[in-house]
Amino acid sequence: MADGESPWPLHLLSLVLSLLSSLRGPPSPSPSSEAAALLLFKSSLSAPDPALHNWLPGSAPCDAGWSGVACGANGTVAELRLDGMGLSGRLPSLAPLAALPGLRAVSLSNNGFRGPLPADVRRLGALAELDLSYNRFSGKVPEDAFAGMRMLERVDLSHNELEGRLPESLAGLPRLAELAAEYNRFEGELPDLRQAGLTAANVAYNNLEGPIPTGLSRFKASMFEGNKNLCGPPLSIPCSTYSPPSPSKNMSLILLFAIIVISLGVLLVIIGLIMVILARRRQKNKHTEQIFQYTGATANNESSDADDEAELGAISHQHGGHKRSHKEEKGKLVFVRERKQRFEIEDLLRASAEILGSGNFGSSYKANLFDGPAVVVKRFREMKGLGREEFQEYMRRLGRLSHPNLVPLVAYMAKKDEKLLVTEHVPNGSLAHMLHGNRSPNLQPLDWPTRLKVIKGVAKGLLYLHEELPALTVPHGHLKSSNVLLNESYEPVLSDYGLVPVMSHSHASQVMVAYKSPEFAKYGKLSKKSDVWSFGILILEILTGNFPTIYLKKGNSGPDPAMWISSIVREECTDKVFDAEILNRNEDGRVEMMKLLNIGLSCCEEDVHKRLELKEAIKRIEEVRERDIDDEYSSFVRWNSSKSRTED
Repeated sequence: MADGESPWPLHLLSLVLSLLSSLRGPPSPSPSSEAAALLLFKSSLSAPDPALHNWLPGSAPCDAGWSGVACGANGTVAELRLDGMGLSGRLPSLAPLAALPGLRAVSLSNNGFRGPLPADVRRLGALAELDLSYNRFSGKVPEDAFAGMRMLERVDLSHNELEGRLPESLAGLPRLAELAAEYNRFEGELPDLRQAGLTAANVAYNNLEGPIPTGLSRFKASMFEGNKNLCGPPLSIPCSTYSPPSPSKNMSLILLFAIIVISLGVLLVIIGLIMVILARRRQKNKHTEQIFQYTGATANNESSDADDEAELGAISHQHGGHKRSHKEEKGKLVFVRERKQRFEIEDLLRASAEILGSGNFGSSYKANLFDGPAVVVKRFREMKGLGREEFQEYMRRLGRLSHPNLVPLVAYMAKKDEKLLVTEHVPNGSLAHMLHGNRSPNLQPLDWPTRLKVIKGVAKGLLYLHEELPALTVPHGHLKSSNVLLNESYEPVLSDYGLVPVMSHSHASQVMVAYKSPEFAKYGKLSKKSDVWSFGILILEILTGNFPTIYLKKGNSGPDPAMWISSIVREECTDKVFDAEILNRNEDGRVEMMKLLNIGLSCCEEDVHKRLELKEAIKRIEEVRERDIDDEYSSFVRWNSSKSRTED
């Protein structure tokens, strides 16, 4: 071996060290580099403050707890969730976020972003989740928008104003498990998504056309509704008559010119007719006034959307009725289900009527038709979540719902400034009135078997809504005791369900029960389990007889019902939990009541991940009986007696 020449083992050692270094991958980004990337992203936003007020130079995102930033176990930025932070304007670029190699989720839902989607989304190649829903993004999505994003599992573009074709690059995402693109303006044919792990592909309420690809035909029809020209399974529309548009390439210039001239002529005729109709309508409207203007007021005996504080006060009065003046507004009722008897606005005007309630959504009236059953008419002021055609299609969808525990929607009337919904009248009024109001002598207090029956019926109706309206995050959205009505046999029927899509988002977030859930209060985002939370609050209200208004009102810093009852249960003072009316009359049902109480508490779990799934909650509720079995009741009595002696 020549002098100065390194022996071969040293060469081998150097090679091994180099190999190990390459296997470790690039070094983790420093907090300063992550901060620089996020501050660059912040600077690209139109008005990031006050939402991102604590994104400050010189601080570390993970150590300083920057708003919307979640970090992984290694202390690097893993998620960016800026949901419902009031951000707006254009979103020019996501490129600064490419400097965060550990970033796995970006969620900008429930903001006011507008304009086209950023053209550089695909630079975030390590993302597993991208949520841009509930904004005002518009324009076409580039075909290669998601090219190369092999880790992407969830894409949510729903509730925007996007148009053009759904990008073909979606078909190249090997791990895609969930696609949400409903309530946009996408058109053309669907891409053929054949990913084995795909569990949902919701494209409802767009302008899509053509056959549904085989890879998507296994999903529910509701995920494709609202697209007039889609066909094939799972829809009931056959594709035999469908033929994609293919204008002739050899059309002569003369024929083309003739078509243009004829079209312009027809257009001018249509415009002229519209102007004549509008002129006549304006003339008639000078002699018409609003429908259902009443004088006086009366308390509730049926569902209303009053403020929770006003609602409790109204329930405690006796029912009465004030007649309306016969005033009319031009409009036409549209029936959404078959009825033996049809009626018009004029029939409602001639009917005797009384106010049932007036609240945040509008007013409710009971109309006793001259030669037919009573119906309930509800006027809504804030139904501005959908356009006219989308609203009509959605009302038809609600009209197709049929379940013993749902109040059927009969008809609707859509005008520019308000909407009318007509439903069947339910005679015994609301559960809230039965629990908290001054009952008439012929209405008995609700005993334990009846309350258990009500809870089981509500559960069945809620489950039906979740199965039939899977496209909605909260299929009910406004579940509370005043929206649970009782028929002649005290079977519960749910009202005011499925209204989240048609309400303006700002108004819904202020008054609807689901928006008072812990997840919306903390993160500004609803989930399927927001309805479960509302259901849990209802169970606790039914068992305790306590009205939850003081816990649900906005801005209250006191405990919620679940926390209050949990504290009593921890002290083992169970006699203080249940409503005295059921406790005194049903001594042999206390163990079963306690089972149901624990189910209600599990439904009210603040952590969404720990909260019960709806199906699991219903399964447990179905196992609750009206009476304790002997050994369970004896054990309960012995435990209570022992507890009393210990306290003495």
